[in-house]
Amino acid sequence: MSLQTIVSLTLLAMLVFWAVGAYNRLVRLKNVIANAFGQIDVQLKRRYDLIPNLVEAAKKYLQHEQVTLEAVIAARNQARSASDAVRSRPGKADAVIALAAAEQTLDSSLGRLFALAEAYPDLKADQTIRELSEELTSTENKVGFARQAYNDAVLDYNNAQGQFPALLVARAFGFVPSVMLQATENAAERQAVRIQM
Repeated sequence: MSLQTIVSLTLLAMLVFWAVGAYNRLVRLKNVIANAFGQIDVQLKRRYDLIPNLVEAAKKYLQHEQVTLEAVIAARNQARSASDAVRSRPGKADAVIALAAAEQTLDSSLGRLFALAEAYPDLKADQTIRELSEELTSTENKVGFARQAYNDAVLDYNNAQGQFPALLVARAFGFVPSVMLQATENAAERQAVRIQM
């Protein structure tokens, strides 16, 4: 074997090892995204389980407000469905965007429900409502932290698959950028809902 052949084979072997390493790193980062969404999913499930209890407890006080209560349940069901879609396809842009939109609708519906609660002193004073509100607030905080971890994982993955020369492996094997979960879209949505119970 000539020196040129040995050098060529060595370079080819190094290239193959590098490509395998780059591919494995991208797979690992995709799995980190799936795990990070799993943490969000746990908190969202808890949130989705609390909402029907809150609506049920509010029904006795808000019998005239069936439309609002039904809107909360419908928004909750839509958000749960969107969450299920992301769970089956973590990191897919269309599913993540649909989840973000569904969560915004749910947040808006819950905001209307809590605004109504302000007008009903008996509802504000109900111990069950207060406890459920506190649980929802705690869960929202946990969702926020989990969303941050998810977005960090997406950033790491997007950086890894977008940098040269790993970009070549990413394109060859169909690794596409993931989408971050956005909590809010505009300044009006960034305003915190004020709940005084």
